[in-house]
Amino acid sequence: MRSKNKYKLLKLFAFSGACLCGLYSLMGFTASESQEAQVHKKIQTQLDQRVQIAKALGDKVRSNQFPEKAALPWNGEDHTVTLSYTLDEDLQREADRLLKSYKPDYGAIFMIDASTGEVLAMSSFQRDNPQATNLNLQATFPAASVFKVVTATAAVDKAGVTPEHKIRYNGGAYTLYKKNVLSDKVTRWTNVITLKDAFARSINTAFGRLSIENLHPEDLNEYANRFMFNQEIPADFPVDMGVAYIPPGKGFELAEAASGYNKTNRMSPVQGAMIAASVANDGQVVIPYLIDSVKDENGETLYEGATLTNGNIMTKESAAKVRELMEQTVASGTSRRSFRPIMKDRKFREIEMGGKTGHLTGDNPRGRVDWFVGYALDNERKIAVAAITVNKKFWTVKSAHLGQSMFRKYFGPIVADNKKGRVISSAK
Repeated sequence: MRSKNKYKLLKLFAFSGACLCGLYSLMGFTASESQEAQVHKKIQTQLDQRVQIAKALGDKVRSNQFPEKAALPWNGEDHTVTLSYTLDEDLQREADRLLKSYKPDYGAIFMIDASTGEVLAMSSFQRDNPQATNLNLQATFPAASVFKVVTATAAVDKAGVTPEHKIRYNGGAYTLYKKNVLSDKVTRWTNVITLKDAFARSINTAFGRLSIENLHPEDLNEYANRFMFNQEIPADFPVDMGVAYIPPGKGFELAEAASGYNKTNRMSPVQGAMIAASVANDGQVVIPYLIDSVKDENGETLYEGATLTNGNIMTKESAAKVRELMEQTVASGTSRRSFRPIMKDRKFREIEMGGKTGHLTGDNPRGRVDWFVGYALDNERKIAVAAITVNKKFWTVKSAHLGQSMFRKYFGPIVADNKKGRVISSAK
């Protein structure tokens, strides 16, 4: 583990071919077939090495262990290697403390650097089994209303919908009935709400109407795939594939998927953090990585972790609009109570924060699922977190509280240093 104040310059590899030209430009090269081949070779080498590491360390990470030494078969030879992790000691300790203090039936916290993909914290807890497997790696949790991020992104980026776009819907705020979703009748009881407020308050019927009026099933399917549902995540640790099924026609099933009101679409906390990171990172997806370096018995470096991206989910302008939706969630939406203390704290007024909550009863593990995925950023740093709790009967903590606690832990020392610097500058 290493301190979060230690910055490491990483080589930026583009995981998708669409990003190669931009990479050449950043490196000062003119694109050519040979250069393209070299970049592809580096990318493939990094991917192959991640596979080797994930296979060798998979059982340890699943058991919530991060050994400093391990036996690792590497390029046909067996080595006893020394491992350096991207984990931040303070953040990992805080994540562990939060889960052990609140003791949900099940809980997990996963935090990454939204720009690089470095894993900063990965903590998992199960009240009745301290030796349980790492919940961060499981994609058995219903995505619930977190899937509204996918729907909102498709609406903004593909259909040109703005945060102020007005949606008319009938029925209650948090139910989803076919007769209301499929009705386009406007009566004196019809509700009108902006996309921004519908997102912040997580209004299911409004998102159902949005999907029917402004999107096609192929649009939602396209953006689900952009957010890396239905495909393996090439991390250097094992993580289940998230699943999103989008029905082929417009109708009630499409509305259920678009609003996250089904148990079919599932994801892991790892993917939840990736979703939030892509919004914070101007629409670019970063692939998480846990291993900073691997050294052999002689101290020779066998592997160095590097940033891999999967291209852009949306334009930079669209990402700014989705952030506007997510900011509204923490300011006045479903996570406002959890974020009220930090939002009112003047020390954090320059930190931009956003998120999305989700709630649904799951069956693996069985209980009421409570999601928070979100980001926090300033002019220099971007982080993303996914927090999840599952409770059988009683709540012990809201996942949004876990998320804001991790934001406070990360940015607390930074804003304190900034304040100290301003005081010294004023004294001069």
